[in-house]
Parts: sequence; structure tokens; C-alpha cells
Amino acid sequence: MDEVERAKAESSSRGLLARAAENPLAGFIPWIIFWVVANSPSTWEYGALGAALAAVILALPSASRRKPKILDIATIVFFVAVAVIGAVVGAEDRDWLDRWSMVLSSAALGLIALSSLAFLPFTEQYARDATPPQFWGNPEFRRINRVLTLMWGLTFLATAVLGYIAVVAPSTSDWTNWILPIALIVGAFKFTARYRERAGASGG
Repeated sequence: MDEVERAKAESSSRGLLARAAENPLAGFIPWIIFWVVANSPSTWEYGALGAALAAVILALPSASRRKPKILDIATIVFFVAVAVIGAVVGAEDRDWLDRWSMVLSSAALGLIALSSLAFLPFTEQYARDATPPQFWGNPEFRRINRVLTLMWGLTFLATAVLGYIAVVAPSTSDWTNWILPIALIVGAFKFTARYRERAGASGG
């Protein structure tokens, strides 16, 4: 009986992970981990390790189906690279990374999102998990995901600009490191939900 219950629990946990991995917002979790941890002095390397581990865990369901997602792969590569760099560079370079890691990570995420428009918008890979294949070629389906991917890419590039301002003008850091970036990301979440609802109501 214990083995049956254990098997059910494992199946349930795998289902939960798979459902989480199908949500495009889950793809941002490793980046959020990094931003929270790396926002304190000399903690960016720990943030990179935590983010890389979270990215690997979230990528497991799609990798097991041989359908890896662009965002998952790029996230793993970026944070593993940051962790390796942190392990091999000298103290002076670590200080530089300590100062600019938030800017670099936000810019990297924005560029990853925008570059996916040239191939397959990253949000479309997640949308396909919840959409029958016969709708994947629908022009409205593709347009929705191009708009959302563009919006998220620009949001993270704007966050990188705010991070740059926070570095060069530390007196603004409360606004440029916290208030405005959080407002941008919350706004992007709301836009995503409302845009999909409006598109669904119009038959998209």
C-alpha cells in the first residue's frame, strides 16, 4: 500500500512540474531567483547557481518529450556561463560583475526574447502546449504570440536600462532597481492576461 501511495505521489509531483513548465511565466522563475539573490553585494554567483538549477528542473518535462524550449535552453546556457565565469575570473572582474550583473541579465533576457522572433516566438512554444496542433498555423495564433514576445522583450530591455541608471546614479536606486522594474513586470503580466482574453473573445 505504501508503494502504491508513493507512486501516486511521484506521479502527482511530476504532473505538477509538467504543468508549471508549460506556463510561459514559469520560464522567468530562474531569472527572478537571480534578480532577488544577486541584488545584494557579492551574491550574484550564488544567484547564478540557483537560477541554473531552477532552469534545469523546469526544462526536464519538455526535454523528456524532446521538445526543448528556446527560453529554457538560453537560460541554462546563460546562468551556467555566469557561474563558470565567476569561478575563474579574478577579484577585479568579480567586482565588475557584482556591479553590472543585474543589467546584463535583464538585457540578456530581453535579447533572448526578441531574437526568438526570428525563429519561433518563445511564448508560442508554451502556447502550443495548451493548443491543438491544427491551430498552430493560424495567423491570429501566431500574431498573438509575436505581440506578446515583443512586449516581454521590450519590457526586459527597459528593465536593463533602469538597472544601468541605478548603477550610474545610485541615488535613484529605490526607483530604478525596485519600484519601476516591478511596475513594468506587473504591467506586462496584466497585459499578457488581458491581451489573451481580448484575443479569445474576438475569436483569436
